[in-house]
Amino acid sequence: MTAGRITAVSRNALYSFSKPNHASITLLAGLGVEGDVHAGETIRHQFRMTYEPDLPNLRQVHLMHEELFEELALKGFEVSAGRLGENITTRGVDLLGLPTGSLLRLGADAVVEVTGLRNPCSKINDFQTGLLGEMFALDPLSDEFTFKCGVMAVVRQTGTIRPDDPVVVEFPAHPHRALERV
Repeated sequence: MTAGRITAVSRNALYSFSKPNHASITLLAGLGVEGDVHAGETIRHQFRMTYEPDLPNLRQVHLMHEELFEELALKGFEVSAGRLGENITTRGVDLLGLPTGSLLRLGADAVVEVTGLRNPCSKINDFQTGLLGEMFALDPLSDEFTFKCGVMAVVRQTGTIRPDDPVVVEFPAHPHRALERV
């Protein structure tokens, strides 16, 4: 088990690239973030709804590590919590290194299950020119690209979360399955 903390929580009732920060958000089991446009049992991603509307929503909650913002700042980009569309910003958790099926206990009650990597889209370049290229990294061991812009999850247990709440990671049973894009 590893632990970190939440640094920001964000939601938006409208389709928009960025999400405003809030003092708290409520995660609803099987649905996602209460009041967020991406909440629902089936796909809510605007583009994917047009051709896969009945598939389960494996992207109910988007989590991103705050350490990425510092990495991007060194390259001249200004990014802060919620600006890349994430619902939960964390610190001290290696989100990208988690295996599929990891459980994240957020605050006192909420639990999410990690389903995969966020697939970066071209709208990232609309937000800041050249930023999309920074959302990929070459893995020196596999010689494959991986995505750096967070992970997606589904809500397993309802709860309200706030900045400074703890994040506790519970790994699934072995063998672990590496994250893939969802």
